[in-house]
Amino acid sequence: MSCRWRRRTSSTPRSRRRRRRSRSSPLKKAAPSIARSTTGRWGSVILPTGSREIFRNRRSSVSIARFFPSSLGRRGTPEAGGGGGLQTSPPASQAPLLKKGGEVFCLALLLALAHGAFAQYPAKPIRLVVPFPAGESVDATARLVGQSWSAALGQQIVVDNRGGAGGTIGSEAVAKSAPDGYTLLWGNVGPLAIGPSLYKKLGYDVAKDFEPVSLVATLPFVLFASPALPVNSVTELVAYAKAHPGEINFGSTGVGSGLHLIAELFKSVAGIQIVHVPYKGVAQALPEMMSGKVQIAFNTIPAFLPHVKAGRLKALAITAPARSPLLPEVPATPEVGLAAVQGGSWHAVVAPAGTPRAIIERLNQTLVATLAAPELRTQLTNQGAQPAGSSPEELRKFMHAEAEKWASVIQYSGARAE
Repeated sequence: MSCRWRRRTSSTPRSRRRRRRSRSSPLKKAAPSIARSTTGRWGSVILPTGSREIFRNRRSSVSIARFFPSSLGRRGTPEAGGGGGLQTSPPASQAPLLKKGGEVFCLALLLALAHGAFAQYPAKPIRLVVPFPAGESVDATARLVGQSWSAALGQQIVVDNRGGAGGTIGSEAVAKSAPDGYTLLWGNVGPLAIGPSLYKKLGYDVAKDFEPVSLVATLPFVLFASPALPVNSVTELVAYAKAHPGEINFGSTGVGSGLHLIAELFKSVAGIQIVHVPYKGVAQALPEMMSGKVQIAFNTIPAFLPHVKAGRLKALAITAPARSPLLPEVPATPEVGLAAVQGGSWHAVVAPAGTPRAIIERLNQTLVATLAAPELRTQLTNQGAQPAGSSPEELRKFMHAEAEKWASVIQYSGARAE
């Protein structure tokens, strides 16, 4: 007589209903072994060994959807009367943790993809917008630096001249460009520091629409005088101007230009009365100075240096903390009691706001390294520029200080864009 062991079951109505539901479940019919499966901590089903064959066989008529029917509720109870005992979603207390974990995973994935893209930057030529016409000193410096910078980046830098409105047209075009690191602005004091106070309506906000990259170089101005003026120093010039108020004319390249505003600053600090005569360019102002119709003017060193060496003009002072190696005999303004009269033009590279930080850092590091090369520094010095190189934050502070300084001069002079 054989003795067969039989599992003892409860005979209550509730247990009988539970057994009937289990026997009629489509999950058990499809794969009997799945009835013995368990549920993981986060609601994932841990299938027993016998059920793996179902998933290995791609031609099986039993789809995965039957093992995870959408009609199953959170506790495995069918929402519309079906059977089942699988837990398809985590408990309510664990759902926030699962959601947070998914967000972290997605963020990590995006960062990894972005890092891979930035590691390949630049993958094509970079457009460097110079907001002044080709052939000017600003353009020449941009092309000189751009050539060396291209070698450091491993991609060509293409200079795109977009002149007009004191450099604001080209600057606005860059501000509205895609922040992908492939369009940069070769900015200077005009559009980035003077323009915001000079123009009533400007198509960009320097603080909000640009990401600083690096300061490239500064170009101090020099106070030049006509040979016809009976002075040989700044001290003599100030004394003569006070003795002859309104008789000295000073030339510039236009109302609101840097050459105009530095003269207005000199006029204010020295306490003298001199008359502004604007010109459309240096080519027009130079003959007027040599003939004596205009007695003084500020400009960069390269513009008038040949005429100083030839004795056709006098160089009285340089608007910088120290003397220039190109004019070592000319004193700096602090030496003659005019320390507040400092300023000049400068070059800086900025990118559209929103440019990824990794790209800004790549541009900054390569540009600063380029500016440290002895050969390039010598070439810039010969152009009257003082090579710089800075961090993005240092450039941001520098531009802010420049904007405040020139805003006060514009207010004092009453200058308005023509």
